[in-house]
Amino acid sequence: MRIKHLRVDNFKSLVKFDLPLANFNTLVGINGSGKSTVLQFFDFLSQQVKGDLDDWLKRRQWKASDINSKLTRKNNIDFEVLLSDDQNFEVKWSASFNRNTLRCTSERVDWNKNLIMKVENGKYSIWNLDEQEQESKLITIAFDYQGSLLSQIKESQLTPEILELKKFFEGLYTLDLLAPELLRQRTRDAQNSLGLGGERLSAFLYEMGEIKRENIRQKLSDIYPNLKQINVATMRSGWKELTVQEQFGNTLLKTEARHVADGFLRMLAVFAQLSKEQSFLLLDEIENGINPELIEFLVDSLVKASPQVLVTTHSPMILNYLEDDIAIAGVIYLYKKDNGSTQAVRLFDIPSMREKLRVMGPGEVYEDTLLNQLYEEINMIKK
Repeated sequence: MRIKHLRVDNFKSLVKFDLPLANFNTLVGINGSGKSTVLQFFDFLSQQVKGDLDDWLKRRQWKASDINSKLTRKNNIDFEVLLSDDQNFEVKWSASFNRNTLRCTSERVDWNKNLIMKVENGKYSIWNLDEQEQESKLITIAFDYQGSLLSQIKESQLTPEILELKKFFEGLYTLDLLAPELLRQRTRDAQNSLGLGGERLSAFLYEMGEIKRENIRQKLSDIYPNLKQINVATMRSGWKELTVQEQFGNTLLKTEARHVADGFLRMLAVFAQLSKEQSFLLLDEIENGINPELIEFLVDSLVKASPQVLVTTHSPMILNYLEDDIAIAGVIYLYKKDNGSTQAVRLFDIPSMREKLRVMGPGEVYEDTLLNQLYEEINMIKK
């Protein structure tokens, strides 16, 4: 399953926002254009099928009032996600999220243009694909919940199609706050996640087991040939401590995480996440702290990865390592309209950008362009 298109209205600066998506996607744009906001929305979307929005807000140190846009007077956040399944059927999940109750007060799922789930006016129904809509089957919602109704209904009561949709969004992971000081932390439990900032890295590596850690080491040895072992030890108190071993001639060096280079820890976190089964991976400013000579290896690995991927970057170098067809389909330029709302357009759908791509690499085109001067041309193609 893949996300093909996303529509959002009233999430922070995302007002009447449309985002086309490919298998590998790169968000570019000036500071403040909304790149991080897009990643935050995807994490918000994933949380819908898990419920407990209170905890999600707490982890981000936000209040419910922080997530709706200050540009409109609307209370609800509306979204529509268009996907395609493995048989290329079109799947559409749409909902309206009320930030006061922290739940989707209305939502529906259409599978190949057949309505298979509806929530409306405090009632819901789920239909099999071969069933016709029957209003008499609407059931009153007699329980409290947060996020999507999918977060509360037992999986045994869901149809295979709706369960597939739920599993897809449960498998969406956002690493939008990776920070070296957090990656170095000792942790007790990973809870099946690196955490927003990578703060559970040591426990995450411990819980995946020695075989998977060795697979990660082998991949990283292409760029770190001296890397011999990635170790995670359990201390008396239950904390997990990360160390790495490197071989230089006859000398074996063991280094604790607090002394390991920032760039190595970020690469380790990314490849640890890639080793996990997932549907969609989102990374913020992937070039931060990583030596330019290693960027090509990272980009190639992400392009070839099995999940759908979205990254943000300020670096033309990232784009230069993309083949033209991948860049045309997946490089998305974010900008703000005069009213402050974030908008998106495929960078190489802009005629002047596509013309430059005939003689330049994608990164060279980006570097050769004054982004603020694209607004008029974008308006012309969007009319």
